[in-house]
Amino acid sequence: MEITQLAQGKSVSVIDCRCTAGPGDAPYPESHARHAIAYVRKGSFTCHARGESFELVAGSVMVGRPGDEYMCTHDHHQCGDECLAFHFAPEFVEALGRGDAAWRAGGVAPLPGLMVLGELAQAAAEGRHDIGVDEIAMLFAARYTELVAGRKRTPAGTAARDRRRAVDVARWLEAHSHEPLDLDAAAGEAGLSAFHFLRVFARVLGVTPHQYLVRSRLRHAARLLADEDRPVTEVAYEVGFGDLSNFVRTFHRAAGVSPGQFRRAARGDRKIFQERLAARA
Repeated sequence: MEITQLAQGKSVSVIDCRCTAGPGDAPYPESHARHAIAYVRKGSFTCHARGESFELVAGSVMVGRPGDEYMCTHDHHQCGDECLAFHFAPEFVEALGRGDAAWRAGGVAPLPGLMVLGELAQAAAEGRHDIGVDEIAMLFAARYTELVAGRKRTPAGTAARDRRRAVDVARWLEAHSHEPLDLDAAAGEAGLSAFHFLRVFARVLGVTPHQYLVRSRLRHAARLLADEDRPVTEVAYEVGFGDLSNFVRTFHRAAGVSPGQFRRAARGDRKIFQERLAARA
């Protein structure tokens, strides 16, 4: 495991985690020292926590409270994973005012409102934009608790073969999200009937194949908006949206700001994020 400290402050710290473990490596128990959220930006792994197993793919998050034990396994792939981990002080968590429920989640399926912020956090972590990675970490936590507090998860309860199929297809959707894909194409990749695949995928990953496809497109859009100056229309078509108005509407619903505002925030306009945080006060 490669660990790089990106930010260290009283309220929040940010760590870049790169794991190369594979199926042949023995897992070991770990525990969270602080309230933590890890955004999975690449690869996949299984998180075993709170008596459940969570299949985490690109865009998912792993969550924990101080003292919570967890164990990560990499039974599906050799490539390991990469995460951006945010650790928060108790005072900051208390200030969020959302209670403890969200921090008991263990693992959370890819949510559009988190994926776009995760990509912005990655851009900040790499120093490509004038944004503090600690600031994005706080916004990420605020958005996470806003979206997840009170949500209930249904345990997967599926065979190991089906869990692997779901993860494999999620990785395939991530790699081909810019292409025109449908349920039949994804089911064909899994070697299952469309109806059976739909049930397996949703049960394992907590989202439908189409939801994951759209959210992967949003992730790539956020990256392009943060990194490049190409027109919003071009970004929309590049990542797989066939209609500009649909892209703008979907992006705004996910991020809470328009693609143009998101780009300005990525260029250092902190007022946009300040207004979002102030609205929660």
